[in-house]
Amino acid sequence: MTRTENPPVSRDVDVPASMWEVARRPRWIAMLALCLVISGIFAWLGHWQIERSVESGQEVNPGTETVKVLSDVVDPQSPFYDRVGGQMVTLTGQFAPDDYRVVVDRYNGGDPGSWLIGRLVDDADGSSVVVALGWSSDEGGAEAAERAVPTGTVTVTGRYMPSDQPSDGDFKGGRENVVSVPMLVNEWTDLDGDVYSGYVVSADPVDGLAAIDSVAPESDRSLNWLNVFYAIEWVVFAGFAIFLWFRLVRDRFEREVDEAEEARLEAETAS
Repeated sequence: MTRTENPPVSRDVDVPASMWEVARRPRWIAMLALCLVISGIFAWLGHWQIERSVESGQEVNPGTETVKVLSDVVDPQSPFYDRVGGQMVTLTGQFAPDDYRVVVDRYNGGDPGSWLIGRLVDDADGSSVVVALGWSSDEGGAEAAERAVPTGTVTVTGRYMPSDQPSDGDFKGGRENVVSVPMLVNEWTDLDGDVYSGYVVSADPVDGLAAIDSVAPESDRSLNWLNVFYAIEWVVFAGFAIFLWFRLVRDRFEREVDEAEEARLEAETAS
């Protein structure tokens, strides 16, 4: 009996000549297009973060020393925005005779004292705004200065400042320790019309009082490094999207080469 040997095992495997041959296949071209889109989105986010870091490092309101009409800067009842903080403003109106208050524990040049504040009703639209009229080293002086406030229509020029947070104080006795617009609204008499969320520090004090220290806001031109860090992260992500495609193509190429080598070895063993 003649013994018949098994024929050699033959496996034809198409071995790519290089990794770029794999990369040119439609599947990997489509994958590259997707990675490029994702990378472009990440790059745009990085650019946006850089713009944010520059914007936040710019001066919020570089024109604070240019006197503007208050109603042109901000609307009554609107929130207090950083862009209007410290702005020099002017408005014309009349002081409500029953809505003066003394604010204690206010410092001027490092010296403790008190402010006299009042409610000015704008002639243009009837809106109300708190005005700090001056500082005195003693509480009695601030209270007595109320008699020196002009009656009738007056024009006030000063710096627009944010309202203080509410605090406990002798508001029933007409004294405060903060300039809190929400608290004052509840104390005013015959209030009719809208109210500005901030208050004005008058540049010209009434007779008997000293001018309140009110300097221009400091310019913050420092770069926002947190946004810069985020921008770097997005750039890294954009590069990683391309690297991921490259790595997947390379792995596929190496896998096909290994499979071809295994097929060759199997064929040699079988023969």
